[in-house]
Amino acid sequence: MSQEHSFVSPGPAGLGALAVACFGFGAVFTGKVGLGGLPLLAAWLIGGGIVQYTVAVMELKDHNMTGGNVFLFFSAFFMFGAALSVMFKYLMLAGILGDVKPQAMVEGFCWMAGAAFLTAVTPSYLKSPTPLFLIVLLLDIALWIIVGLDMGFIGAALKPVVGYLLFACGWIAIYLVAAIVNNHVYGRVILPTFGTLKK
Repeated sequence: MSQEHSFVSPGPAGLGALAVACFGFGAVFTGKVGLGGLPLLAAWLIGGGIVQYTVAVMELKDHNMTGGNVFLFFSAFFMFGAALSVMFKYLMLAGILGDVKPQAMVEGFCWMAGAAFLTAVTPSYLKSPTPLFLIVLLLDIALWIIVGLDMGFIGAALKPVVGYLLFACGWIAIYLVAAIVNNHVYGRVILPTFGTLKK
């Protein structure tokens, strides 16, 4: 994340929004949330999308190629697109749209693009704090499993694996929020960010 903002960096808010999405989807993938939770998840994702879009614009303004583009992509597809998706799944599965049923295959193809996008930019995160690289790496794995689930290549037994990977990402993101904000406010290392894997 760039340290040359005309405003203070909004990165922690973007990571907090990512944690919201990770916890929400993690609850769905681990079976803790049923059909009735989907509209509520959609509402929270819209909130996260607003945060991540704002972060993306500020990061792009400050020439942060990686963070700006990833937050922009996530705001569109991990947040707003996913909110619409879970809402329409609810409407279909609840029978509100008649006997139309969700065809996950199309999302498999869409998530394939999302997983490929994130995988393609993952090496750039080697120059970011190690916890941030770890979040991206775990998200890569989770997204590719989701691709396999939606396309029918992987059995439903791996759904909880996706959920726990997402929970891990959410908690790492919250740790990184705490480290970035508190280290900035106190002007010294309160919580370590463990450096970068590549200089």
